[in-house]
Amino acid sequence: MTTMNKQWRLKERPVGEPSADTWQYTESELSTISDGELLIKIEYISIDPAMRGWLNDAKSYIAPVQIGEVMRAGTVGEVIESKHEKFVVGDYVAGHNGVQSYAVSDGTGLHKVDPKLAPLSYYLGVLGMPGMTGYFGLLKTGQPKAGETVVVSGAAGAVGGLVGQIAKIKGCRVVGIAGGSDKCKFLVDELGFDAAIDYKNENVKKALKETCPQGVDVYFDNVGGDILNDVLTQINLHARIVICGAISQYNATTEVKGPSNYLSLLVNRARMEGIVVFDNIKEYPTAMKDIAGWIQSGDITVKDHIVKGIETFPSTLMMLFKGENFGKLVLKVEG
Repeated sequence: MTTMNKQWRLKERPVGEPSADTWQYTESELSTISDGELLIKIEYISIDPAMRGWLNDAKSYIAPVQIGEVMRAGTVGEVIESKHEKFVVGDYVAGHNGVQSYAVSDGTGLHKVDPKLAPLSYYLGVLGMPGMTGYFGLLKTGQPKAGETVVVSGAAGAVGGLVGQIAKIKGCRVVGIAGGSDKCKFLVDELGFDAAIDYKNENVKKALKETCPQGVDVYFDNVGGDILNDVLTQINLHARIVICGAISQYNATTEVKGPSNYLSLLVNRARMEGIVVFDNIKEYPTAMKDIAGWIQSGDITVKDHIVKGIETFPSTLMMLFKGENFGKLVLKVEG
């Protein structure tokens, strides 16, 4: 029986939200591998907000996905055939091999992972790109100090949840902003945040004054828009604002809404700086060691949101922008 490779390709660039017309689903026979190549059976695919930006034909930190190409995505899977000197059958590898069930690779960008040390999905989340983003974005760019107040938006997501927990480890007071009472309860009761603000049902600006009586020293921003504006009204002298993402703006059909309260940066001599995780790639081993240690010691709680079936990719991606995911969103290839 012939094994077919299931793939999602970019059919046309979306304006606003991706739709059914954005994608082309294809199935094709597996190609044979050449010397120096390996064949990977992909088990899990990472679903991340950054994927929306990769669809735009615009200058960015990484080239856009081209029309007709397999959609870019982080993956983890098993080597099932190898003609590569560094990889053998049975190895598990993580990399960016796209939204497909099998991938042929020359080994570029791959690194081995151990399913005995952590569940495979962790290597796409807390021990993968989101984990590295949260670690370096907070510690290197945010530079939190014990006793300071750290506010995190998108706090129930893959990056935000880790940022808040690391900030607690570093002795900070942590306030998370998330959508819905269940997510806010999870932040406080399970992740150990000091307080949570439900942006869907609360006045964020008023709630910030109540939960951050000493002001905000570090703001880790995953959403942009009105929430960024609200936090800027509460920042302290020499505050650090980490711009990680702006998910509220990714599907906008008009110009991106920038912060109208930016003069607060001047008044407070504050700093706003972006974080692109790939800038820290040489230091990934240090971050992974630290995070793995915190998981083992119980200082970090991990929550994955796994959806089954590669066929569900378009609707699974949209869960991010509707706030439907609870924790790190991962697509399990086989249902």
